[in-house]
Amino acid sequence: MPVSSASAIVQIDALDFGYGERLILRNIDMAIRPGQVVAVMGASGGGKTTLLRLIGGQIKPQRGSVRFEGKDLAGANQNQIFAMRRRMGMLFQFGALFTDMSVFDNVAFPLREHTDLPASMIRDLVLMKLNAVGLRGARDLYPAELSGGMARRVAMARAIALDPALVMYDEPFAGLDPISLGISARLIRSLNDALGLTSIVVSHDVEVTFDIADYVYILGNGSLIAHGTPQQMRESADPLVHQFVRGEPDGPVHFHYPAAAIDDDFLRSAAAGHRGRA
Repeated sequence: MPVSSASAIVQIDALDFGYGERLILRNIDMAIRPGQVVAVMGASGGGKTTLLRLIGGQIKPQRGSVRFEGKDLAGANQNQIFAMRRRMGMLFQFGALFTDMSVFDNVAFPLREHTDLPASMIRDLVLMKLNAVGLRGARDLYPAELSGGMARRVAMARAIALDPALVMYDEPFAGLDPISLGISARLIRSLNDALGLTSIVVSHDVEVTFDIADYVYILGNGSLIAHGTPQQMRESADPLVHQFVRGEPDGPVHFHYPAAAIDDDFLRSAAAGHRGRA
């Protein structure tokens, strides 16, 4: 069914996007409502990161529309897109911290770039954001001195530095140990609620993501195959949703790449060998 909401902070309608003739996303409808943690899930290469780039205005849809706080990104000029991006935070895969900057300077970067705040106020804001992710004491360290989980938390502090309305997380749990993964998941939920954010989480980790999400969209073969609460996704009778949620090796997505029948392959090989000996 079409997804629509007049109160949505992000509204996507009938969206198509691809490169050349190859469509990556087809007829996508989504409504991201304020205050929610929304998961976007699906198989690798299914267009999830592309969807974040469309919401951020880096690329434009070939058909349909993407609206942020009621404004159409496709029809916006560069200055308008930059203004909208200042209302968005982004956590990239593996954090993407500036390696030649300290933790403090990484978090301060968007504040220095986009505001005219005095240095004393920037200092206070940076320390507040770092305290929120438990890393105020690590402010003088450099990314090379951080664990993977700590780097991801610094990236979270940077993503919320400008007090955005929307934060997008691209695979925030990839490569983390169970403790760091649990900390990161709890932070996404707690920061969302404490700061009045809206969060979009792209992830493959079903159990952890379902634990923190209010709503889930599942993409498959470039299309939106299901959406609903985590509980509705767990109870779905759709074979593709069932396979994805349970991580089953075979189903609508097959384990074996399409090939000739195995008997035919071996018989053909044996026949070729016999002719070779003759």
